[in-house]
Amino acid sequence: MIYGDRTDGTIVWGATGRQGSFHINLMNEYARSVGGRGVVAGVTPGKGGQEVCGVPVYNSAREALSEQDASTAVIFVPAGAAGDAIMEAAHAGLDLAVAITEHIPVHDAMRAIAYADLMGCAVIGPNCPGLLSPGEQKLGIMPAHLATRGHVGVISRSGTLTYEVVDELTRAGIGQSTIVGIGGDPVIGQTFADVLARFEEDPQTEAVVLIGEVGGNLEEEGVRSTDMPVVAYIAGVTAPPNKRMGHAGAIIEGGEGDARSKIERLKHLGTRVASRPSEIPGILRDLR
Repeated sequence: MIYGDRTDGTIVWGATGRQGSFHINLMNEYARSVGGRGVVAGVTPGKGGQEVCGVPVYNSAREALSEQDASTAVIFVPAGAAGDAIMEAAHAGLDLAVAITEHIPVHDAMRAIAYADLMGCAVIGPNCPGLLSPGEQKLGIMPAHLATRGHVGVISRSGTLTYEVVDELTRAGIGQSTIVGIGGDPVIGQTFADVLARFEEDPQTEAVVLIGEVGGNLEEEGVRSTDMPVVAYIAGVTAPPNKRMGHAGAIIEGGEGDARSKIERLKHLGTRVASRPSEIPGILRDLR
């Protein structure tokens, strides 16, 4: 486990909202199935004293932590307040904040992630599906039934592609150690390099699947930072230049960040690159 385990308690920001309450239920169903603690508290200002799916709701992180033991946060609050929620989680001393919220203003994300870093709180996202360590921990919205326990880490900028690749691995009999969706925004917390550094420290992870897309050079930075066996898949080979493709971070500018040049750079760095998700299990077997 690279960001904690089943013994960690989680606080959900935006607990009384539709998405927050829905996913509290799913996260705690998974926690019960693996003997974990799951979500122990929710935070929604002005809604303290309520319960959501049997979880007590508090007005602030300070109130929640005065009665509950937790080390991680999952954030579902609306975009305009999400930056403040990340900073509140970091200020409260939590080790990890998973920001599911999309469309957070860029300056809010920059300020919140910088503050969290100063406070020693890792941020996953924003605009991400969260993380899943099969058999241990589910933080966010990933469909846990697709995953199975094993020794391959997965890092991705795309939520739906993550699910497809995990399903391909599971069907091929290849289990996963931890699956991390880092988010597709221009400003994110944990990058490919950050997550790969944690996988290097994890005795359970033997290889990593890196799922990238057009825009930027985070994939290349990640591969350069590690000696771990990495299999990459880059989405967006047919993407036209100078157009955003779904994610705010997925834009090709000045010939930089297009899929074909990114694939060539990764290959030059010695990384095996799959041309489609179904090729990934076979390439992983070749690496072993």
